[in-house]
Amino acid sequence: MRQKSIAVIIVAAGQGERASAGGAPDPKQYRNVAGVPVLQRTIQAFLDHPGIGQILPVIHASHTERYAALGSDDNRLLAPVIGGGTRQASVLEGLKAPAPLRPDLVLIRDAARPFATLDLIGDVIAVLDLYDGVLPALGVTDTIKRSLDGRLVATTEDRGQLYAAQTPQGFCFGQIFRRICASTIRRQFTDDAEIAEWAGLKVAMVMGGPDNIKITHPEDFDRAERIVFGDFAMETRVGTGFDVHPFEPGDAVWLGGVRIPYKAKLKGHSDADVALHALTDAILGAIGEGDIGVHFPPADMQWKGAASTIFLKHAGDLVTGMGGRIVNLDVTIVCEGPRIAQHVPAMQTVIAETLGIATNRIAIKATTSEKLGFTGREEGIVAMASASIEVPRTD
Repeated sequence: MRQKSIAVIIVAAGQGERASAGGAPDPKQYRNVAGVPVLQRTIQAFLDHPGIGQILPVIHASHTERYAALGSDDNRLLAPVIGGGTRQASVLEGLKAPAPLRPDLVLIRDAARPFATLDLIGDVIAVLDLYDGVLPALGVTDTIKRSLDGRLVATTEDRGQLYAAQTPQGFCFGQIFRRICASTIRRQFTDDAEIAEWAGLKVAMVMGGPDNIKITHPEDFDRAERIVFGDFAMETRVGTGFDVHPFEPGDAVWLGGVRIPYKAKLKGHSDADVALHALTDAILGAIGEGDIGVHFPPADMQWKGAASTIFLKHAGDLVTGMGGRIVNLDVTIVCEGPRIAQHVPAMQTVIAETLGIATNRIAIKATTSEKLGFTGREEGIVAMASASIEVPRTD
């Protein structure tokens, strides 16, 4: 018997606003979980299954560069297509691309569910020999109340008949393609199985997985990290950094990755960003990787005038490479001038984008030395920083 060909549609066209609360720089499908972007994990789960023939990501028009940065040389991963204004429209765009290849079956998966197991994928595929459609689901364990106004309870549902739907949802390709084409002129459905139900197809369920979560809210990233590492597999490390640079003639200083007009500039081999230097040292210290001079020797001319965001990103990449994550950063800048407060939001944004973390994990404060010492005499600027990092436990 001929083995059935299987295509996978991964819907990744959303903006992920709910999961981006708190200033996360990227949509949720491009944020890291244990050092790997969510969408990359979602795709890899299907690449790991030998029965999958093609994988087609559906992305947002503004995410092409983010997607390209993921990288993959597996020829089963097709070039992405641009999604529509709704999930339903995006699924339809995804189905159009592999249609000329005439796959027998199609699995439709949310990009924000990164933990599909091989067993779960296999169970969905196996049941498609018997039914028109299939979805993973878990029985509801909470008591469910129905309310007409959101205040008064109208009735209590029989939870023995209630199940929480998951993905991937599987279908015979031709059947679901025709039904989704027809559904676009009807109404919006909450998932693909509902379209199949509306069309009168027979849809079965298989056992879903408790870790087959959909990342929706900011706190879901913490849960996802625990799924990868386990509740007790991470340890917290703390590092500190200190740096000082004197002034020299100039018209601006670089602080926290932001150019601030001033009556002088800071002297140094690179851009002399004292705040980012201290912060880089704090991160390196937390993971036991020496200091900034070890990685970027001041005698090396390639770093002359270099932007200090290069150094900071390197430190962040080392954390990611260890499977770790940055929990929070704290920087204190000591100077009589320039004034710092108005520039703090811009500094937070630069640091967040450089490290791929949320701005609410970054604190930047400024103070003076009350006219005492070399900072009080306006001869230079001091910065102190601390970094809290979570990395996999090694002992």
